[in-house]
Amino acid sequence: MKKPVVALALASVAALTLAGCSTPATGEGDDGTITVVASTNVYGDIAATIGGDRVDVQSIITSASQDPHSYEASARDRLTVQKADLVIENGGGYDAFIDTLLQDAKDPHVVTAVEYSHDFPGIEGHDDEAHADEAHSDEAHADEAEHDHAEDEAGHEGHDHIEGFNEHVWFDPHTMIHVVEAIADELTALDPDGAKEFAANAADLTADLEGFETELATLKTDAPDVNVFITEPLPGYLAAAAGFTDVTPEGFAESVEEGTDVAPAVLLEALDVIGSGQVTALLTNAQTGGSETQRVETAAKDAGIPVVAFTELLEDGSSYSEWMSDAIQSLAAAVTS
Repeated sequence: MKKPVVALALASVAALTLAGCSTPATGEGDDGTITVVASTNVYGDIAATIGGDRVDVQSIITSASQDPHSYEASARDRLTVQKADLVIENGGGYDAFIDTLLQDAKDPHVVTAVEYSHDFPGIEGHDDEAHADEAHSDEAHADEAEHDHAEDEAGHEGHDHIEGFNEHVWFDPHTMIHVVEAIADELTALDPDGAKEFAANAADLTADLEGFETELATLKTDAPDVNVFITEPLPGYLAAAAGFTDVTPEGFAESVEEGTDVAPAVLLEALDVIGSGQVTALLTNAQTGGSETQRVETAAKDAGIPVVAFTELLEDGSSYSEWMSDAIQSLAAAVTS
């Protein structure tokens, strides 16, 4: 993890472990529940919301001091994944440690979130209606070209960071609607008796995500011609959905994300942009940063530009839906005040 910076209001993190045993399921858990392992507590909360008492969820990354990009899995993590019926990862190079752990796993079901993004390379031509109507059997997943997990189970090759692709897809409501659907399908395959419960819980979560899409579309109308400076790609999907223009100099956000020094010429350009008066808000990642980010933040505050910090993980006691709602409200407050 790069040097942490202070968040405005969105989150710290804590562990998310949900256990339930009220209704028998067909997973491999000792108490009959489905054992789900998620790379972060974001996906862990989503799985727990959909699965309810029929799942036991363990999230590997639960602390802001742990950077999923560079996290080194422990022996305990390896054992945890080996016992999983379902593994949920972000993919796209964000949580590559999961790919390594899956090499020794016993062929669990796997959901890779980035594969449901329209922007993910190779997913061009993704058809929402067809995706919603298709039969999500294990065989269908094996045959589906867009979401082929065979390569994953053979070693998860090709999941290094993809140049030009923003892997932080949990902030893209449209993508997450498909991810929710995929998780419900996989849980149903593992526990057919829970199908109605999974579908109902997924529908509730999907309704929240559709509401977020509506809020962002409304913000696009209510706050036109908004320019934002994004220090790291994390909030990029939210900004794009709200119709904001990203005026960050090329190379700045990429350097911050990769933990490398921002080139002096790029930093000077960034400070010029901040001082130009054209920036409506500065959007940052509270879990990454360095001296260059701090200089840009200081310049923004001196210029009276709102600074909105986002986090990659949930705070203690917050659900995914609550966290997303807070993020969108903070964004709206910054550009409409």
